[in-house]
Order: sequence, then C-alpha cells, then structure tokens
Amino acid sequence: MNTTRSGRFLGAVAVLVFAVVFLVPFAFIVLTAVKPQQEASRLEFSWPRHWAIGSNLRQVLQAQNYQLVAAMINSVILTVTSVAIMVILAAMVAYVVQRRRSRWIPLINFLVLSGLIIPPAVVPTIYVLQKLHVFNTLPGLILIEAAFGMAFSVMLFRAFIGSIPRDLDEAAMIDGAGPLRLFFGVIFPLLRPVTITVVVVQSVTVFNDFANPLYFLPSTSGATVQLTLFNFQSQFVSSYNLLFMDILLITIPPLIMFLFFNRQIVAGMTNGAVKG
Repeated sequence: MNTTRSGRFLGAVAVLVFAVVFLVPFAFIVLTAVKPQQEASRLEFSWPRHWAIGSNLRQVLQAQNYQLVAAMINSVILTVTSVAIMVILAAMVAYVVQRRRSRWIPLINFLVLSGLIIPPAVVPTIYVLQKLHVFNTLPGLILIEAAFGMAFSVMLFRAFIGSIPRDLDEAAMIDGAGPLRLFFGVIFPLLRPVTITVVVVQSVTVFNDFANPLYFLPSTSGATVQLTLFNFQSQFVSSYNLLFMDILLITIPPLIMFLFFNRQIVAGMTNGAVKG
C-alpha cells in the first residue's frame, strides 16, 4: 500500500513539474500573443483586457511583404528534403555497419560517435560551402542539416537493426535478392517504428533550427521561420505581441506532429534497445 501511494505521489509531482516547466511558458506565449501592443509590452502573466487576435495575426502575416509565408514554405522544403536524405542514408549506413564485419567498421563507429560529440565548426563549413558554390542557398542548407543529423539517425537505426534476425537476410539472398532489393524490400519496411522516430525527432529539430539558417543562409529571401523573429525585435523597439504571435504560429506545426506521433517515438527508441 505504501508503495502504491508513493507511486501516485511521485506521479502527481511529475505532472506538476511538467505543467510548470512546459504548460506555464506556453500559456504565457498565448496570452501575450493575443494582447494589444501596450499591454504586451508589460510582459505580465495576466488575462488580456482587450483582445487583438485578428490584428496581431494580420500584422505578423503581412510583415516584410508576407515574409512569414515564404519562410514557412522554405522551412517545409528544408525539413522534408533533409529528413528524407537522413532517413535513407542513415538506414543504409546503419545496416552495413550492423551486419558487415570489416576492419573499417571501428573507424566508421568512431566517426559516427565523433559526429555526436564534436560540435560543428562554422567557418570551415562556410569555406567548404563556398567552394562547392552552395553557400547562402537552400540546397546548401539542406546538405548541412542532413549532415549534422546523420550521426544521431545512424545510432537509432543501428540499434533497431540489431533486433532484426539475420535469418531474414539469408532467406532473401537464397531467393535471389540483391543488396538493394534485400535492403529496400525486406529490411527497410521492418524499420517503420524507428523511421517514424527519426522523421519526427529530426523534423522538429530542423524546423526549429535557428543557428544553421543564421550562419549558412543569411539572405532575407531564403529566411526560415525562426529568422522571422527578427522582424519584431530590435535594439530599440520590440513588439512583444507580434513577436509572441510569430512564436505561437511557428510552434504549432512541430507541436501537432509531436502530439500525434508521441507513442511511435517511444516505441522506436525502446524497441531497438533489446536485441532479438
């Protein structure tokens, strides 16, 4: 009985901590986003005296000649393309590393771990992009996002592939399947749980990324949604109502994705933790 009560108490404390850490800041964002500029400038956690939802939303969308709309399109293209590259390449690399025995595998494992530990260097990366003539372009940023997220994706795929019996590989090869048919026809469909995990986690990461677009895509025409926050905050003037309305708009898509695929994320991470 004491154990049950202790479990309930700890559960209640966890829910309370979650509410304070996540729900309270989100509620502050929503309340500030629907206030007029004068009320929002006080930055008070209070119910708005006057509602300005339509006005704030219209000003945010029309700012800088509808830059938020263009930025949303850029962010969607960036997220979808870079995550697709990550999923395909990371799954293929993880399969080779997990299944093949070679003297190069330890080196590959070292490089993958290095990608998780060593922070990216901005100046050398810009130099490489300039030599490839893709600096300050959306394709160049797509390559950056895919490269920076590759190590984490490979680790997740490799752990999950370790739980798939090798008998499936041998049976497919006996039936005459080649390497590509073996992977895409037999192995890759079995990776659906971890694929959903990688897609959701990396999509939220890329969509919410602020530093990489700031460094590698500084042009105004190619701005992503995170860079539109500069439109409403400067050294001398800050429109907090519009700033928080912008934050609310660019927070909703990742939040909806996370809420819908929350169970799949947990399943994809835990299934690969136990090898079969």
